Amino acid sequence: MNTNTQFKSPLHQTVTTTPTDYWNDSCSVEELTYAIEHGAVGATSNPTIVLNVLKKEMPLWRDRIKQIIADNPTWSEVEVTWQVIEELAVKGAEMLLPVFEREKRKKGRLSIQTNPAFYRNADAIVEQALHFQSLAPNMQIKIPVTRAGITAIEEATYRGVNINATVNFTVPQALAVAEAVERGLNRRAAEGKDVADMSPVCTIMIGRLDDWLQVAALRDGIITNPGYLYWGGIACFKKAYGLFKERRYRARLLAAAYRHHLHWSELIGGDVILTIPYEWQLLFNASDVEVKERFHQPVAEEIVDELYEKFPDFRKAFDADGMTVAEFDSYGATVRTLRSFISSYHDLVAVIRDFMLPNPDVKPTK
Repeated sequence: MNTNTQFKSPLHQTVTTTPTDYWNDSCSVEELTYAIEHGAVGATSNPTIVLNVLKKEMPLWRDRIKQIIADNPTWSEVEVTWQVIEELAVKGAEMLLPVFEREKRKKGRLSIQTNPAFYRNADAIVEQALHFQSLAPNMQIKIPVTRAGITAIEEATYRGVNINATVNFTVPQALAVAEAVERGLNRRAAEGKDVADMSPVCTIMIGRLDDWLQVAALRDGIITNPGYLYWGGIACFKKAYGLFKERRYRARLLAAAYRHHLHWSELIGGDVILTIPYEWQLLFNASDVEVKERFHQPVAEEIVDELYEKFPDFRKAFDADGMTVAEFDSYGATVRTLRSFISSYHDLVAVIRDFMLPNPDVKPTK
């Protein structure tokens, strides 16, 4: 990569001229290499991402998967799958280690997701989070913002885990995360344990909230300006940011689930993280969108008012007290995302199963 070209890329300008950081929304070697060259300071993974990485980069992993199976003759397909997930994450963490060291341990982390099927079991989430934390010095552990997840976020934070709250779409969820992180950090500090190197993150999946509002519009027969449905996630993210700053929460907000360029361009200038899929990075870097501070420009009042008036689920997402913690698990975007993540996890296990029990009707892959 030519250094001059790198500096001129819009994403590189974003991170060098504003407080905004960006992560690669994948642990793919090819994609993460590109992202780091353009200024990325982190990366993430989940079952869907790992599945896609294996489909794209299977030649890099095929022999290693076979070796794991051969070295562990009693392991089930589930155990092999988690070993593969961990090794992909560790590889990503290794690639980010120079960033981690350069940024004095505050950036340069790889996010690895706990088993999405554990969304009701706080103890299981914490146990896995502690294990993942031990895999590399720059791991960030993704925990879902469910009822059990909020409990797990506090406990994992208290036990020294750098968390990244995920499966999160709304202002009340983000506030519950921030409060759980504060409780965990304060418990650590009260016992004289270090908190200086901790960098908790709270993801809001803004694109998935937009997706859900579009589903709700079709389901409930709501007629609205279709362009307004692209702004719900941005409106909630900007509102949550204001509350985080006002209340001096130590967790840092992250925007995820990209659907269009506004999910980048409207968030430039905030002290936030943008986790951007590789395909969108290529589009943004080839675009003529001006890199300038837009974060502090509020979403147009008529857009927010119409979404608020017509969509009960937007009111739940936008109001600070729009939902209780007990209601998180049944929120539409939460249910849809958990179903998707769990389905991808089972699809990933099926890929590993094909290594262990190859289909006899298909010619083997060398």
